[in-house]
Amino acid sequence: MALEKLIITPLSKLGIPLVPLRIKVLFNPNEYTISKSVTWKAGENDRRFNAPGLTFGGGGNRQLTLKLFYDVTEAKKGLLPLDVRRETNKLVALTRINRYLERPPVVMVTWGMAPILYSDFPFFGVITSLSQNFVLFSANGRPLRANVDVTLLEYINPEMDKRETDPELTTYRVKRGDHVANISAEMYGDPTQWRRIVEANGLDDPRNLDIGKVLSVPDIS
Repeated sequence: MALEKLIITPLSKLGIPLVPLRIKVLFNPNEYTISKSVTWKAGENDRRFNAPGLTFGGGGNRQLTLKLFYDVTEAKKGLLPLDVRRETNKLVALTRINRYLERPPVVMVTWGMAPILYSDFPFFGVITSLSQNFVLFSANGRPLRANVDVTLLEYINPEMDKRETDPELTTYRVKRGDHVANISAEMYGDPTQWRRIVEANGLDDPRNLDIGKVLSVPDIS
């Protein structure tokens, strides 16, 4: 089985993955950290009770931290060593303002096979911190090895978030190998109802679905 590499793909202004610009890490991380805060507010103290009641104050954005390793010492045996910054600068570019977006891009982080419910990946977010630690150099001073820490803050499209949290709407997150007919079969029990999904989501090419995309599934009644 081929090794699945972690991939970071920038998104267009419309949220479409820019596949030609995707970045495959040289080595998969040995660890990553994902965290999420949820706010609960305590009410006023009341001596009749052991503790005040709690009121839900909203959920915070998830945060993903990746610890990446880059090494180009074996990249070109017998030739002059490369510069590891040729690889790490691809991540630097994702922190800079894109002139078409007028901001750094939102990115999609994918790793592995089809996600399970509440999976960490695909992760949609923006890079909020990038730290590069260069630890090995060639004779002429070129860095050859680096440890890179990347922190991303979750980006949630408000319309997609409403679809997922509104009980009157049904959604489906696209997995690897999905097509509208099998989604229709799973959601409706009838693969011939796939046109409902296409029309509800304005899909121009229903044969090519982006992994991780959340589709609105209209009520069949």
